[in-house]
Amino acid sequence: MKITVRYFASIREAVGQGSEAVETAATTLGALREELIARGGPYAASLAHGRAVRMALDQVLCDDSAVLADGAEVAFFPPVTGG
Repeated sequence: MKITVRYFASIREAVGQGSEAVETAATTLGALREELIARGGPYAASLAHGRAVRMALDQVLCDDSAVLADGAEVAFFPPVTGG
């Protein structure tokens, strides 16, 4: 299936782009994250499981078990603190 992946803040800076169209066999957000980590380099470093990364599916915050559908929009971003 084809989805749009968006990257924000430090993750966008690390991977060098704000968004990309991705052809994936992943069925969940967790599986997609694994596919991206497997690319290595900045993807592995910024999306690693030890790092605090928030995920959204079609603009709704979700966990690893959220189910992907063709045409979905996924976002990865670091937690945001305010003051």
